[in-house]
Amino acid sequence: MSVARFWRETPRRYNLGGSKCTNCGTAYFPPRSVCPECPAHRQSIEKMIPFQLSGEGEVLSFTIVHEPAEGFELQVPYVLALVKTVEGPVLTGQVVDASPEAVAIGLKVRATFRKLREEGKAGVIHYGYKFTPVEDLPFAAGPRGPPVPAPSEVPSRDRAPA
Repeated sequence: MSVARFWRETPRRYNLGGSKCTNCGTAYFPPRSVCPECPAHRQSIEKMIPFQLSGEGEVLSFTIVHEPAEGFELQVPYVLALVKTVEGPVLTGQVVDASPEAVAIGLKVRATFRKLREEGKAGVIHYGYKFTPVEDLPFAAGPRGPPVPAPSEVPSRDRAPA
């Protein structure tokens, strides 16, 4: 992902900002400008409003990845899951802070913001959402990175760090 695109998508990535149709009440993530659920899609034009997802949900399906994508070699095995949020949208994300064997369909999770990757040794650090279990589960063996600051603590391009 390009640096420009990463910064453009920052509000969605850090806040789970979606959209909601004021006609039918369906929530979407990422945001949409037209609701595909409404019988005549044009009824939803200019009626989609910004909507904040809570990040709470449950695992619908998951897989344990043993052959990682580039950049994830040090994280295997890791769990990639489909999570149905309490608001309705289904998100794809990594389940962290639990051993892969402890993850199951129906597991209650909540979104957390973590480091996704770095571009080179001195490059841009990309953050995004992952999911952690709501209840305490056994941790996976292996290295765990330091906690990531809350979105309000992440420096913005528009303001100087404190």
